[in-house]
Amino acid sequence: MSIAIADHIRDIPRSGIRDFFEIVQSMDDVISLGIGEPDFATPWHIREAAIFALERGRTGYTSNLGLPRLRRTISDYVRRHFQISYEPLTEILVSVGVSEAIDLALRALLNPGDEVLYHEPCYVSYSPTIVMARGVPKAITTRAEDAFALRAEDLEKHITPRSKVLMLNFPTNPTGATMEPEELEKIAAVCVRHNLVVLTDEIYSELTYEGATHTSIVKFTGMKERTVFLHGLSKAFAMTGWRIGFACAPSALIEAMMKIHQYSILCAPIMGQDAAVEALERGQDSVERMRREYERRRNFIVSSLNEMGLPCRSPRGAFYVFPEITSTGLASRDFSLRLLQEKKVAVVPGPAFGSGGEGHVRCSFATAYDQIKIAMERMAEFCRELRA
Repeated sequence: MSIAIADHIRDIPRSGIRDFFEIVQSMDDVISLGIGEPDFATPWHIREAAIFALERGRTGYTSNLGLPRLRRTISDYVRRHFQISYEPLTEILVSVGVSEAIDLALRALLNPGDEVLYHEPCYVSYSPTIVMARGVPKAITTRAEDAFALRAEDLEKHITPRSKVLMLNFPTNPTGATMEPEELEKIAAVCVRHNLVVLTDEIYSELTYEGATHTSIVKFTGMKERTVFLHGLSKAFAMTGWRIGFACAPSALIEAMMKIHQYSILCAPIMGQDAAVEALERGQDSVERMRREYERRRNFIVSSLNEMGLPCRSPRGAFYVFPEITSTGLASRDFSLRLLQEKKVAVVPGPAFGSGGEGHVRCSFATAYDQIKIAMERMAEFCRELRA
C-alpha cells in the first residue's frame, strides 16, 4: 500500500541539527558543543518538590490551562522580572514546553496563506512550525555587523498585505543576540502601524551578561493587546526534560489556544507543574549561580575562538557563540564534518539555522568548562593544520 503523506508535511526538511547529531552519536569520545541544553542537573530543591508531589499521590490531570497555583506564580514572576501584569486565571496557559505554546499560538492565529515574519539565523523549528500551521514563513536575515539584532527598517521592508504575525526570539538561539530597548520600541511601532500580532519567545531572558538587562517588547505602548509572551523553565532553570512552558496573552487568544491544547495535549504533567512552582518562587539563587558560570565559559570560549582566527562576537545572552569560519576556506558543513571526524569536536553548521548562517558555526557553552578547554585546544590545532 502506498500512503500519501500530506504535501505540507512531506516537503518539510528534517532538522539540520538532529541529522548532524546522528553522525555524532555513531562516534566515541566526542566533545559536543552542539546541543542547546544545560549541563547542570535541575537544582535539588526543585527535584524534591516533584518527589514530594509524587509521595502525596499528585498524579492526575490538571485544568487544561494549568494548575491555578502555578498560573498565579507565573503571574507574580512575570510581574517581578518583566514588569508586565497578566490575570492568572484567564490570560495564562501552561504548555508542554515553549515549543507547544508556539504551535498553539500559530494554529490559533493563522488562516492558510497568512505570512509569519521571523528573524534568521533562528531556532530550527520556527519555519517548520509555521508551515505545519498552514502559514507562510518569511525570513528576515540579520547581520553580524548589527550583532544579529533585528532592525525595524528591515522588518518594514518585508511586510506585505498577507503579513499577520512577527516572531521574535531575544536573546537568540543560535547567535546570542539581544535587542537594545530603543530599537525594540521602533519594532513595536512598526507592529502597531501594520497591525501585526507578535509572538515573543523569551526563554533565554534570565541568561544575560555584562550587566545587560532584558526588555520585553510587551512593555511598549500598544503591544500587550497584540502579543503572546512565551517563556518556560528549560534553559535558565536547567529543566529541559520537565517540558514546562507557558504563554501569556489576551484572554480571547488564550481561550483559542486552550481549545487546541484541550483536544490534543490536555495538560502538562502535574509533577512538572508542582516543580515549576518551586522553581519560580525559590529558584533565583540557583539561576544566578548557573548564569555566572555560563558567563565565565562565554568569556573563555570567545577569547579562544578569536585567538585561533575565527572572528567571534561576545554574545550578551543565551549560551551560544556563532563564530565566523570563512577564513578557513571551508563551508560551514564541511568545517563541522571535518572538525568532528579529525578532532572529535561537534559544532553545528550555521545553515541549520537558516541560509544566513552560512560561514558560521554554532558552539554551545552549556558544556563543562574543562570540556570546553579541551575542545578549544582541538579546534585551534584543526585551524592551524588547515592553514599550514
